[in-house]
Amino acid sequence: MTGPGPVRFGVSLAPDASVSLLGTARDADRFGLDLLGVRDEPYRRGTADAVTLVAAALAATTRIRVLPAVACLPLRPPAVLAKAVATMDRLSGGRVELGLGAGASPDGVDAYGGTRPGGAAAARRALEEAVQVIRMHWSDQNGLRFDGEHYRFTALRAGPDPAHQIGIWLGVTGPHGLDLAGRVADGWIAPSSLVPPKRLADGQRRLDDAATAAGRDPAEIRRVYVLEGTIGGREPGGLLHGPPRQWIDEMTELAIGHRVDTFLFGGDPEQLAVFALEIVPAVREQVSRERGVARV
Repeated sequence: MTGPGPVRFGVSLAPDASVSLLGTARDADRFGLDLLGVRDEPYRRGTADAVTLVAAALAATTRIRVLPAVACLPLRPPAVLAKAVATMDRLSGGRVELGLGAGASPDGVDAYGGTRPGGAAAARRALEEAVQVIRMHWSDQNGLRFDGEHYRFTALRAGPDPAHQIGIWLGVTGPHGLDLAGRVADGWIAPSSLVPPKRLADGQRRLDDAATAAGRDPAEIRRVYVLEGTIGGREPGGLLHGPPRQWIDEMTELAIGHRVDTFLFGGDPEQLAVFALEIVPAVREQVSRERGVARV
């Protein structure tokens, strides 16, 4: 098993139809953040299309990686999504990743014309099939054919090829979803509101066990934690609700104690500068120092 790599930092944004999202994307790029995630909520009134926003954010930036975090699978046919993501990756010089989920709001999916997969088990099977279809689409094979329970796909040729090996990071929270991520995914995206630190430790173990059982190195699976909180005040107000010093200590513990290797700030975009310019450098330094002590 390989050792821990550098911790990455980014921001998770709502699919805002205004130009403020592009301004935040430029700020995140300028501040040196690694990732920009756009949440996919097409069934919510007033939201913009997340995939279109990913393309616009890529055009507005120069170095940051951008991803739907996470794409709503029941409203995104996997072969079409694969083509869109690969196209954006090629045009951006390899700056796209893919977050994918089974759909957080079945009622919203249904209201927006999508198809409910028919229970949690069926939703997981659809998610697994989608990963297969997407990877097939990105392969260099010809004469492609997939005939699954939920998806069918036939193409004489795959493509377009992405510019780099795009990671597929699954947004799952339950034990069976973690088993799936451990078997087939390149990463796990977990929101702090649904997976607090106590659950995070159990989830990490489940992910590791599933990866090992599938013959994979668990260390190769990225662990992405969406930080849903508020920066400010002088006193702690609970996890991720408090002054910058509290955030620094809590994020360091999440990285060292819970093996989180990627953080996406999901709070108020107005607080992004404090997160990126004050908290992130301090967390990098503290994690590096504590890892160094641990190796002695």
